[in-house]
Amino acid sequence: MDDAVKSTLNHRVSKVSTPPIAAVRAWVAGRCFSDTLPLLDLAQAVPSYPPPESLRAHVADKANDPASYFYTDITGLAELRNATAAHMSRRYGAHIDHHHVAITAGCNQAFCVATLALAGSGDAIVIPLPYYFNHDMWLTMQNIRPVYVPFNDTAAGVPNLAAIEARLTAETRAIAIVTPNNPTGAVYPRDWLRELFGIAKHRGIALIIDETYKDFHGESSPPHDLFNEPGWEQTVVQLYSFSKAYSLTGMRVGSIVAGTALMEQITKILDCLQICAPRIGQLAALYGLQHLDAWRTAQSARIAAQADAFRRAFQDDRLHYRLISSGAFFGYVRHPFTGQEAYAVAKRLADDHDILCLPGSMFGADQEAYLRFAFANLDAGRFADLVARLLASQTAK
Repeated sequence: MDDAVKSTLNHRVSKVSTPPIAAVRAWVAGRCFSDTLPLLDLAQAVPSYPPPESLRAHVADKANDPASYFYTDITGLAELRNATAAHMSRRYGAHIDHHHVAITAGCNQAFCVATLALAGSGDAIVIPLPYYFNHDMWLTMQNIRPVYVPFNDTAAGVPNLAAIEARLTAETRAIAIVTPNNPTGAVYPRDWLRELFGIAKHRGIALIIDETYKDFHGESSPPHDLFNEPGWEQTVVQLYSFSKAYSLTGMRVGSIVAGTALMEQITKILDCLQICAPRIGQLAALYGLQHLDAWRTAQSARIAAQADAFRRAFQDDRLHYRLISSGAFFGYVRHPFTGQEAYAVAKRLADDHDILCLPGSMFGADQEAYLRFAFANLDAGRFADLVARLLASQTAK
């Protein structure tokens, strides 16, 4: 890069690494793979199935409606906010008002606007390791200090509450977690979440809960009961994505549930960023909430069956790769190559065994022993092939 141009760049952005998915996909760019030995792509968390035909037909119909090309309200279509509030109320056995809901251009944007409304330059937000890399990237760009909680792989990916509390200071504005977790797949227990809520409430800080994968929780009971806690609006900030539940990743539609005081600030930020989430994506999400409960439940069961098959695959006694935690779309795996960097191991799996996964080092410090496998976009029938290739890789030096 030209030095004159480089000198004008925002140093907080330029010091952030290249987006991990793009970096890993470059490993196999231009390569050809056979039908008998295809690429096993476990890099990005995307559903392996398209939206149902009825939703696609609905979107096609709406594409011919001139109204689909106009702005919505800043916080989203009123109908979608109402439907989202009703959906969340049913799922959590609580009452959530539509005034507590804003629609965003995906869950990443939800995190960005929520944290920007809560914290400024020099403030801190606590995030457990391993983190979701876009969260860390955004905080770093904003000069909001991410404070890391160490990973203990003996706890199946569930962070230590005492370790979280020990990292809270006067500069802390929020604790941010993801459950079911990306990258570990861990599902945080209800009692654990209630205790964490109590810690955040006592300290007067926000508890940001990214529940992008809540529809793949694996249980019919509510993931937590925090929306029934008195005064939850002062503490809880829930983030969600319609992308995984309805296979709408390219539509970019998510949501925030939060108190009205925070929502007022979020609205200002949304207006500057994008004015509103794409209307066509909002209409697709609304159709999903109104018509696709049974389809969503069936896909959730499908992913749960894939998760079970993935766990069984890793029970092969010959396999030295150890499954640390799994759930929703992910498995977090300790590789068997002691002392070798995760990047080198993942790159070798791509180069020599046509397996694309993410090195643990992309999810924070002290993650060199791990790999993330996003198994949801791989047919369960390919897991035996995955294990065979991993077994073959164990002879590498």
